[in-house]
Amino acid sequence: MTVTPYLALPRWPYRLGQQTKADHDTLALAKALVPMRYAGFVPADDPALRYGLALNDAGFFWEAHEILEAVWKVAPQRGRDRILLRACIQVANANLKLSLQRPRAAYRLLQEALSELDELAIRPPADVAGSFSEHFPVVVLASAIAHQLALEETERVLIQISEV
Repeated sequence: MTVTPYLALPRWPYRLGQQTKADHDTLALAKALVPMRYAGFVPADDPALRYGLALNDAGFFWEAHEILEAVWKVAPQRGRDRILLRACIQVANANLKLSLQRPRAAYRLLQEALSELDELAIRPPADVAGSFSEHFPVVVLASAIAHQLALEETERVLIQISEV
């Protein structure tokens, strides 16, 4: 499956603690799409950004983190796009932790992602046509995270009750 005009999904997902190594060839191609820096904002249609988001959606959580972090590193400092990228990185990390059966770590990461989205909500919009933070459905992501956190909290209460 091709997710950008340039790149297909990695050949396999990397799972921490397992024998398989990451598909470094595919990740290197994706990282090559990241510019040296973004001038003013991260474009919503940036191929590396879109690829990182698509990796998460396809279950390549570690790979998504790697690509999104590469974009984050060169995003404008103190900008709205950078805040949103941090939230997306935390979501990818949380998904990875869930896939590794580590719900407490995932819960913490989702709380951090939601905090980033709260920070984004209090910042005035940049009004930059085409920027990632102006086009991304932040409210939908915040709602999905809050829903997942509520499910996790309910699970914790049930576990605590059963341990009594």
